Amino acid sequence: MDIILASSSPYRRQLLARILSEFRCQSPAIDETSFAQEDPEQLALRLAREKARAVAQNNSNALVIASDQVAWHRGQQLTKPGNRDRNIEQLMQCQGEEVCFYTSIAVLNSRRNTLQTSVERYHTTFRHLSREQIENYVDRETPFDCAGGFKMEGLGIALFEKMSGDDPNTLIGLPLIRLIDMLHEEGIPVI
Repeated sequence: MDIILASSSPYRRQLLARILSEFRCQSPAIDETSFAQEDPEQLALRLAREKARAVAQNNSNALVIASDQVAWHRGQQLTKPGNRDRNIEQLMQCQGEEVCFYTSIAVLNSRRNTLQTSVERYHTTFRHLSREQIENYVDRETPFDCAGGFKMEGLGIALFEKMSGDDPNTLIGLPLIRLIDMLHEEGIPVI
């Protein structure tokens, strides 16, 4: 059975490679627009399911792993900023405040048509930093393609004064602790 990561994210690929040596990646083509009245947990979970199903359609004997992340601040979603100016403004708005990250995971066995899902939360509290510090961070890491506008696996750790959650990989984009449990349920030992 093929193992497929339904993602084009290099960060998720690197995380999965920590626990599995053989898998391939396939980018799912889905619309990631949120629905009206959809809370962050519902959005993250729906997107992971849709990604898994999109990839499974063309892979009838595969275990498809999909994930999505929604960053939530003051009742609004923080997006991937896309450029330097939006990245700086988004990080400036988070100074001294809590942002919650909802990272979903879906494991779809296309042979048996079974689906396991979970949403893991990770809470962060941003430091109070100057605009110059934020600009320096953004210029060094260019995290324009990251939910929330930072790279936790790099210098992004300097943005936070406090973090809490069950698995720090959740903040990067793939909750490995929960994934290992799901793989075990599929008969795939990690160790």
